[in-house]
Amino acid sequence: MHDFKYKRNELYCESVSIGRLAKKYGTPLYVYSRKTFLDHYRKLEDAFRSVRPIICYSVKANSSIAILRTLVKKGAGLDIVSGGELFRALKAGASPRKIVYASVGKTEQEIEYAIKSNILLFNVESLAELCAIDRIARRLRKRQSVAIRVNPNVRAKTHRYITTGHKQNKFGIDIDTARDIFLNRREFRNLDISGVHLHIGSQIVDAKPFIRAIEKLVRFVKDLGSRGIQVKWFNIGGGLGIIYSGERPQTAQEYAKAILPLLKRLDSRIILEPGRFIAGNAGVLVAKVLYIKEAPGKNFAIVDTAMNDLVRPSLYEAFHEILPVASKPYKGSGKIRKYDIVGPVCESGDFLGKDRKFIGLNHGDFLAVMSAGAYGYSMASNYNSRPRPTEVLVEGNRARLITRRETYSDLIRAEV
Repeated sequence: MHDFKYKRNELYCESVSIGRLAKKYGTPLYVYSRKTFLDHYRKLEDAFRSVRPIICYSVKANSSIAILRTLVKKGAGLDIVSGGELFRALKAGASPRKIVYASVGKTEQEIEYAIKSNILLFNVESLAELCAIDRIARRLRKRQSVAIRVNPNVRAKTHRYITTGHKQNKFGIDIDTARDIFLNRREFRNLDISGVHLHIGSQIVDAKPFIRAIEKLVRFVKDLGSRGIQVKWFNIGGGLGIIYSGERPQTAQEYAKAILPLLKRLDSRIILEPGRFIAGNAGVLVAKVLYIKEAPGKNFAIVDTAMNDLVRPSLYEAFHEILPVASKPYKGSGKIRKYDIVGPVCESGDFLGKDRKFIGLNHGDFLAVMSAGAYGYSMASNYNSRPRPTEVLVEGNRARLITRRETYSDLIRAEV
């Protein structure tokens, strides 16, 4: 569910007209609903209340400091994957004791920064990384807690680019190696190897892959317990899917009902890392039609918004519903036409949607690319030297600018 609805044939975010925001701030424009972010966070909080998890929102999904601060104030922790995301997390006021740090390629500088910041846990992806964290912690005269990211060799039914829990993926450590690490944990004198972590992919709409993966790790933790090794933290990652088109994803309650019986078999503290589930349907990307181009066998609506603003359709062939900001009701007149919604970037892959039906699409119309709150602005680039979009956060009948549009001067500010 989300808070983007038509009122009198005009699309609103909560109680604010999206058309009015597009005219005020220009396009491309990301518009977010604060209420939707918090509603989705609370759904997970309520569903898992019986195990009192730490819910660490995945910063990579949408890393706006204003949004991070909104969630942190409601009790969220943060899941980070870079030193830059740690910087953002701290700027947003996150407690370091609610920050967990994943990524297969943490640099020594990033590891040192995180240890000095007193983060809760590193999610360790390789034996080499474990040795590096131990070495840096020893140099800093610190003892650092870590969780071992275990690759459960479970194939999730999702796009091949966003499945992460199969043995052919680069993520995590196989179960046998992970067991050896725990059995030899005293060799890492500056580490408290006290957790396990799994994350099998993103945009997963079925509970079965989660159940298979968690079952494997529960058995793994139980085996460690029989050897006298306590696992304090059990991090089940994220990956819950949302509705982009015709998907029928599980609700937070359905997901919790499926896996809570497994989690309650453990004495470990539970961590969740949701990203898309919280952010995906909390935002839209607004585009303006520049030209209508009719070619033999194909109509194009050329908009001012491109793959550099939202790369998911080009990168994953992802589907986003595209709606007119000002709806024109069909009354038996007015021809319905199909259009490819394409941008100005010099790539054939620069499209937001193909074969979309509209009535009377014209120059100057605004279009809303739905479900763009996750992996939208956070993956945006300056390709073709295009400034990145504006971001606006709506709360009730108020809208505030949270990221200004970049200028041409911003494009070259780091160049020497």
